[in-house]
Amino acid sequence: MIHIKSKSEIEKMKSAGKILSELFQLLEENILPGISTKDLDRIATDYIIKNGAFPSFLGVPNYYGGIDFPAAICASVNSEVIHGIPNGKPLKDGDIVSIDVGALLEGFHADAARTFTVGKCSDEALRLIAVTKQSFFEGVKFAVPDCRICDISGSIQDYVEANGYSIVREYTGHGIGRELHEDPEVPNYRTKVRGPRLTPGVAIAIEPMVNQGTAAIEVAKDKWTVYTKDRALSAHYENTVIVADGEPIITTL
Repeated sequence: MIHIKSKSEIEKMKSAGKILSELFQLLEENILPGISTKDLDRIATDYIIKNGAFPSFLGVPNYYGGIDFPAAICASVNSEVIHGIPNGKPLKDGDIVSIDVGALLEGFHADAARTFTVGKCSDEALRLIAVTKQSFFEGVKFAVPDCRICDISGSIQDYVEANGYSIVREYTGHGIGRELHEDPEVPNYRTKVRGPRLTPGVAIAIEPMVNQGTAAIEVAKDKWTVYTKDRALSAHYENTVIVADGEPIITTL
């Protein structure tokens, strides 16, 4: 069931999104060679709590029998696609790191992700990050009334594949609001199901996950971290989006 957000609920979601937008600026300033993803998690946790919110990801259950998620951020380095658990290993010059983070404020969630460079990265890594980011903006053009989820999904797929990359299919975007994951599912590729027609007040997290090589993935022994099977690079870009009467509201920019 899709929950349509009221004006007051949308305002709360915008406030939660603003915290993440500002947090990404802070993280970008700190993502340098030598810092660890555990250090970044500490920065994120402190910032979210300081702003009166709670880290949405902390304690999320693992439905595959692993531990509950132990951090505020998912930090996925190089060939890690999503759900990387922060650790003490220093980031190196040339790495890329995807940070996925959520904030719960006044009963409503915001969810967003960015892929950052660490020091000087290869041109190919920079291109992958740029295409992943732009694929979101190609998709969000269709987050407007009377379009369908499949319009968003197909636009993302078309852009990514036209640029020679592949889309992860096992994980998708999702509805968001009082729960971190709500209906509807938002794939980053075309499916046989067109999905619901969008109306004002629908809130979704659109999050392309793009691989440099094949789309194939595998899950690590920790039952959280997802890798590219060929160990090629992967990038992630996400925002929380609310369908409005005109242009969509992107709460996490």
